[in-house]
Amino acid sequence: MNKLKLLLSYLAGHKRQVTAAVIEKDGKILIAQRFKRRTLGGKWEFPGGKIEPGETAEACLKRELKEEFDIDSEIGKFIIASRFRYCLVPIELLAYRVKHLSGDFKVNEHEEIRWVSPSELKLYDFTPADKPIVAILRRNL
Repeated sequence: MNKLKLLLSYLAGHKRQVTAAVIEKDGKILIAQRFKRRTLGGKWEFPGGKIEPGETAEACLKRELKEEFDIDSEIGKFIIASRFRYCLVPIELLAYRVKHLSGDFKVNEHEEIRWVSPSELKLYDFTPADKPIVAILRRNL
C-alpha cells in the first residue's frame, strides 16, 4: 500500500497496530534505542513492530524479534494496549511478555540494546507509546 493510501486509511479512522516485547532475563529487561536518523530517533522502546495484514499480534512479535535480533522466542501473557497518535496516525501498541528461547542477540534494527532493571527504566527517554509499559513494569517492582 502506498503512503498516500495508508494516510487516507488512517484519516478514515483506521489505526495501525504494532507490537512490543517485554523480554526478561536475570531480573533485567531488554530495551532498544531507535536509530537516530528515524522517526523518534534516539528514544528507547521495547522491541517489536508493525502487524501485517492477516497476521496475529503474537505471530508479528515472533517474526519481528527474529528479524531484529535473530532470536527465537515464545510469546507469553498480554500486558497492555497503549494508544497514541503520531503525526495524525493513530497507533495501538500491544505489549506482551516474551521468553527468549535461543539465539544470540544481534542488533540489526536499533542503535543499541541494553538489559536494565525495572527501577532503571525511569532513567531512559522512552517513546510516548512505550511509557505506559514502563509504568506497569515499575509498579510491579
